[in-house]
This record gives sequence, C-alpha cells and structure tokens, in this order.
Amino acid sequence: MRITFSLRILFFALVVLAMSMAMSTASSAQIRISVGFGPPALPVYEQPLCPGDGYLWTPGYWAWDGDIDDYYWVPGTWIMAPEVGYLWTPPYWGWGDGAFLFYDGYWGPQVGFYGGINYGFGYFGNGFVGGRWDHDHFFYNRSVMNINVVNIHNVYEERVNNVTVNHISYNGGPGGINARPRPEDEAAARERHIGPVATQTQHIQAARGNPELRASSNHGKPSIAATARPGEFSGHEIAPAKEAGGTYNPPANRGGAPARGENGGSHAAVHPKDLPQVERTAPNTGDPNRDKKYQQQQDKLINKQNQDRQKLQQQQEKEHAQLTKQKADNTRTQQVEQKHQQQTDQLQQKHTQQRQQLQQKYSPPAPRGKK
Repeated sequence: MRITFSLRILFFALVVLAMSMAMSTASSAQIRISVGFGPPALPVYEQPLCPGDGYLWTPGYWAWDGDIDDYYWVPGTWIMAPEVGYLWTPPYWGWGDGAFLFYDGYWGPQVGFYGGINYGFGYFGNGFVGGRWDHDHFFYNRSVMNINVVNIHNVYEERVNNVTVNHISYNGGPGGINARPRPEDEAAARERHIGPVATQTQHIQAARGNPELRASSNHGKPSIAATARPGEFSGHEIAPAKEAGGTYNPPANRGGAPARGENGGSHAAVHPKDLPQVERTAPNTGDPNRDKKYQQQQDKLINKQNQDRQKLQQQQEKEHAQLTKQKADNTRTQQVEQKHQQQTDQLQQKHTQQRQQLQQKYSPPAPRGKK
C-alpha cells in the first residue's frame, strides 16, 4: 500500500514538473519591460551580404534602455542557427494595459507571432519566406535575401508579393499594426523554444552601449542599421540607414528636438494646443490626377486630426476645471498633467502614423532589394 502511495506521489511530481517545463517553454516570449511611449518607426536599410552557409537573418528592432530612458536600435545581423531546423521569431512591441510591452524573440521549429510587424527580408508580418530547412541544410530564397551564389549554392528563388506601405514598429495602440496571432502562430508558441544565443546577447549589449544607436541621437535613422556579423559595428560590412521610417517625435520631456509652439517658441507639448500646426506636404508622383486626390485626402485627414486635437483639449480643460473646483494639491495636479502629456504624446504619434500611411499610399513603390 505504501509503495503504491509513494509511486502515486512520484507520478504526480513528474506530471507537475512536465507541466512546469511546458509552461516555461510556451512562455519563452515573455514580457520583460513596458514603456509609456512607443518606439520610432523602423528605419529603411539594405541587408548586408550573408557571411556564409548556415547563417540566418535576424532583423533589427528598437529596444529599451531603462538607465537612460531611451530606445536604442539593435542592428539586424546574420546569426548561426543554434540547432538544425530552427528558425528565428523576432521580438516585437505591443500595446496593453496603457503601455507598450516588449515580447522577446526566440528560436524554434516554426516562426511564431511577431506582432504583424513588417521587418522586411522575408519577415513581412506573418511567418517567414526568406528560406527553409531541407534536412540538415538551410536553403535561402535569393529573391528576398542578399546571398552570394558563388559561395552559397543551396538557394532557390520564390517571388514574394510584398509592398511596404508603412514602417510601424509596434502592434496595437495608437497608430499601431492591427494584427492578431493566427492558429499556426499559436501552435508555434507551444513548441520548444530557445532564447537568444550568446552572440545575439553580446550583439544587443554592444548596441546598448553605442550612443549613436540611441533614438534621441539618431532620430530614427541609425548610422548602423545592419551588420554582416553580430557585434561588428565598423568596417565595410555594416549598412547605415538610408532614411528614417517616419518622422521622429520624441516625448517632450525626453531627448531630441523639443516641440515647437505656434509662435515658434520651444516648450513641452503637454496639451494639444501646444502642438505645432500640421504641415501639408506636396506630392510629386508625376500624375496630376493622383496628386490632386492625395491633396484632397490630406486635407480631409488634417481636418479630422484637428478635430481630434480640439476634442482632447476640451476634455483636458474640463479636468483642469475640476482640479480648480476641488482645490487639488500640487501632487494631484502634477499627476493629471503627466497624464495629459501622455495623452498628447499618444495622439501625436497616432496622427503621425496616419500621415505616414497616407504618404506611403501615394508614393511610388520602393526599389526591389531595399527594406
């Protein structure tokens, strides 16, 4: 009887251990940090040449450094797969509970959900079309990967219909990508995972320690957007950003150029009335009818955005009136002002993304081979 009871306890312990390991594996893409304002747009850059057989591409992304309260760019790079058959699922930022949350990347048999973010080079929002494993060899899709066929022979060519209409770097929230995990993404999340390998961790730390890669310094256009090998931030094998993916709009109380008022003075944009007037852009597509339609759509968007500003301004003025009526102390007043600044920042980010999407819609498609 005691032996049977002991075996039951042992079996139960093994079941609990297995469940714990499974949960640990499934949650490898866990949330580590949250930030009150969103990352910049993804910069435009070209992919460095693959350094050799067996290297897999890991796209660049914006990471967060809490010591300096700033985003920094982790350059895209080629990494040796930790195991045969494993692919990389990129990290991504998502919106939840009033903040931007970071989800780790991981290695696994299938590519999982990465926020619907278009990182380019085979990572166009869902899955991965840059290559595939065939037994113990990785075959590269040279239509989206920069491969030297003289040195690497395991290649194929499969055309991918992808047009980058924006460079948004986060999922959900104001102006974010509207995407949810597919059934195959959820299945991939339940498979065995491996976190970033040692060379990736060193690459991330090197990026964090480089002041040029901070968003407040490069304004969304890093001088080192991608590298051929992890951690190598100098030499001819690095790729600088061709351009920023969108207008850089840092929060008013952080690095970068301060917001400018309507009278030209520099001050923090705590309320919508503090924001600069929206500047209209002139299209130049070579098609007069298309240019006219763009102008009409732009005027319509700007009118709607001005209405949004007025609505938020009225809401905040009502809260100010309530503070005055309640004779709120300085601590309470400061808390409300901080909330107002966050609301204004988020509204400005949303409007910037909307204008970028409209510009991209009426812009000629980017040349093939660029991010």
